[in-house]
Amino acid sequence: MQINGFLLIMALLATTLIGSGLAWFILLDIPDVRSAYDYRPKVATIILDRKGRQIDMMGSMNRIKIPLTKMPALLPKAFVSAEDSRFYHHSGLDMWSIARAAINNLRSGKRSQGGSTITQQVTRALMLSREKTFFRKFTESVLAYRLDTMLSKDEILYIYLNEIYLGQGAYGVEAAARTYFGKKAAQLNLSEIAMLAGLPQSPSRYSPLKNPEAAKARQRYVLNRMAEDGLISPEMARQAYAQNITYANAVASQSNNGYFTQYIRELLATKYSSRQLYEEGMTVMTTLDSQMQLAAAAALRQGVSRIKKRHPEKSRPQGALVALEGRTGRIRAMAGGTDFNQSQYNRALRANRQPGSVFKPFVFAAAFEHGMRPGDTINDSPFSIRNSNGTTWSPKNYDNRYLGPTTLANALVHSRNIVAIKLLQKVGVQRVIQLAQRSGISSELLPELTLALGASPVSLLEMTASYTVFANNGSYIAPVGITSIRTHKGQHIPWPQPHPVRILQPRTAKTINSILTQVITQGTGTLAKGIRHASGKTGTSDRNTDAWFIGYTPYMLAGVWLGHDRNDTLGNKETGGQAAAPVWKAFMQQTSGH
Repeated sequence: MQINGFLLIMALLATTLIGSGLAWFILLDIPDVRSAYDYRPKVATIILDRKGRQIDMMGSMNRIKIPLTKMPALLPKAFVSAEDSRFYHHSGLDMWSIARAAINNLRSGKRSQGGSTITQQVTRALMLSREKTFFRKFTESVLAYRLDTMLSKDEILYIYLNEIYLGQGAYGVEAAARTYFGKKAAQLNLSEIAMLAGLPQSPSRYSPLKNPEAAKARQRYVLNRMAEDGLISPEMARQAYAQNITYANAVASQSNNGYFTQYIRELLATKYSSRQLYEEGMTVMTTLDSQMQLAAAAALRQGVSRIKKRHPEKSRPQGALVALEGRTGRIRAMAGGTDFNQSQYNRALRANRQPGSVFKPFVFAAAFEHGMRPGDTINDSPFSIRNSNGTTWSPKNYDNRYLGPTTLANALVHSRNIVAIKLLQKVGVQRVIQLAQRSGISSELLPELTLALGASPVSLLEMTASYTVFANNGSYIAPVGITSIRTHKGQHIPWPQPHPVRILQPRTAKTINSILTQVITQGTGTLAKGIRHASGKTGTSDRNTDAWFIGYTPYMLAGVWLGHDRNDTLGNKETGGQAAAPVWKAFMQQTSGH
């Protein structure tokens, strides 16, 4: 009777345990990962320059998923060697490693070793919380065994190498390779591979950017383990350890590329949802030329420094530079300020400023379109206009000199304000506004005679792009920053590209080009001299508040603006020719061959 009672009790206990176990598994809400194809983590969108180099990423997690086939052969092996040398021989749990870790922890009196396998780490990352309890550890062990029976070793390793956190905000080896070394995982050498493989144990402690000595020691450990496992020779390990590593400078990259990538993000947001952009791993091919972008940033900083040196009593000014490929409208460089890390305000797009005389070519082009010729003359002499409110406007030339009868060509070369205003009167304000609008200027242009002096504020990007009308033999082409999108499924989606639109007669464009060439050779833009086949125009607003230069060759257009965000004067004699033209020249000298 006692035996029967004991058996009954044991049966009830077994039933309770089994029921509790089943309920426990149900409550775990475990994802059903039956193959690596079910592994769909949140993946960042990466933004590439024209040559396929990453310039930015956008995502809730900095992760770029890649298959094992796109990793160097030694990379997975290095992680296995460092983290779980018996990975291919155990069933998700390595009892020897657990026992060894327990003994070492008892000896040291603290929990310094874990003994977790790669499979357990995958289970922990995908399915469980980070709490350090016996219940979670036991659950992790059960699930690791289950995962090992469901997936192949290579599938588990594939998930691991894309999921593991490696510091600096990077998840997975591809994101880490780009974050630490500025290159794809496929391009990593043995020295860099060993450095990455040393990170999983403690990404912060072994970060080469934060603790180079600890990182180097960890790298040596990984290389020694690889040599012990026969993956590399001792000599290969010594050479890799001695090799110098160049690390990516993320701060400098953002400082140089930040304004352009900010612009790209805004464009993408008009077509795609946040989920698509931040979680689905899209790839965005842009028009940016990274070398030209570096040249633009350097030229702008140097130009601003020169102004500051000439006027040390004033605060440091700001500036912007935009470069377009004339025949396609593709933006090759965009610097919206001297340092994106200090100020994210994009002055190439957001800062509508008075363009001064860079607007004048549209007044003269409108005149030439309607029968006037470069040799026609207008009297460069003072005059006054009575306004409707009873006040009097008496415009002046910049140098306060007047030349008398002056040809239109000479007036544009030397930027004579009086002639430009009188020409606008002859041509008609609306006719010039319509020409400028058809040439891509979307900012409001006030129908007043001050339009001839560039009194209506515009952005640097739209003003620079408008000059494609002159550079392209009379055809305007809108600026564009993206060439195509690739979805996470590999679908290639072309981004809409602009097409040339005929605005001026070719002979008018040719006439303007000829005059703007003389602006550089003998007019207000002589400090831009030295660039072959170049044409351009200076611009200076009232009180030297804004300094502009927009110039072009048969292949490239670039526009430069310099000024203070609060509309303070740049200083005496800081004109477009003095301040902006040298920046344009410095940039253009670096662009040959791109």
